[in-house]
Amino acid sequence: MTLALPQRLGLGGRELVSIVGAGGKSTLLFSLGRDLVAAGARVILTTTTRVGANQPAEPICWSAEPAAVEAALGHGLPVFVAAGRQPGKIVGPSPEAVDLLFSRTSAGYVIVEADGAAGMAIKAPAEHEPVIPSTSTTVVVVVSVTAIGQPIAAVAHRPERVAALIGAHPADRLTVQGVAAVLLHPRGGLKGIPEPARVVMLITNVTPATEEPAAVLAEVLAAHPRVERAVTVASTAPA
Repeated sequence: MTLALPQRLGLGGRELVSIVGAGGKSTLLFSLGRDLVAAGARVILTTTTRVGANQPAEPICWSAEPAAVEAALGHGLPVFVAAGRQPGKIVGPSPEAVDLLFSRTSAGYVIVEADGAAGMAIKAPAEHEPVIPSTSTTVVVVVSVTAIGQPIAAVAHRPERVAALIGAHPADRLTVQGVAAVLLHPRGGLKGIPEPARVVMLITNVTPATEEPAAVLAEVLAAHPRVERAVTVASTAPA
């Protein structure tokens, strides 16, 4: 029997989980929240960037004040915390506000999407990214296996940055080693991760045809001393 995603990610009894990278962060955010609530936990979902206005199906708390969020918890669903609106988008609170939600509410889990990727399969962060709360206990770095074998420009968010990290051209195709190099680079997937946080690499969209390269990528990633584990999934939706 396949373990539930929270178990596969190695989550403990109380966590602030930040999700960065590309290839399924929003899906992971909401799926993980629903899995944890189904297991009896109180869960806060949020973003330190923006999500689509139609993405949260959960109740939305339009205040990041701990007392307001606490009052919204405990109704059998995750609570999505928002700070404002932009056209077509929900804007999340600051990373400092997320730290306060973790320390001053009864939520067992605060899960935050801390990076943007415009729906692409892999990314390298800009100077202002990612936006990871300092008290994060686990950081999940996401990549889609669909990046392997494709031209950087076709699958990457900020392709010029991805190419620069590995000494490539945006027209070059990404190998398994190239993807791993981006994810393990201190200005790539490992950028801005708080020193005490666990690091989990999550490879998404794995199919029977891509199981082998995904497994090789996972092995390379897991061998890095900063990475606790690398997990492959068909999608980030609940099994």
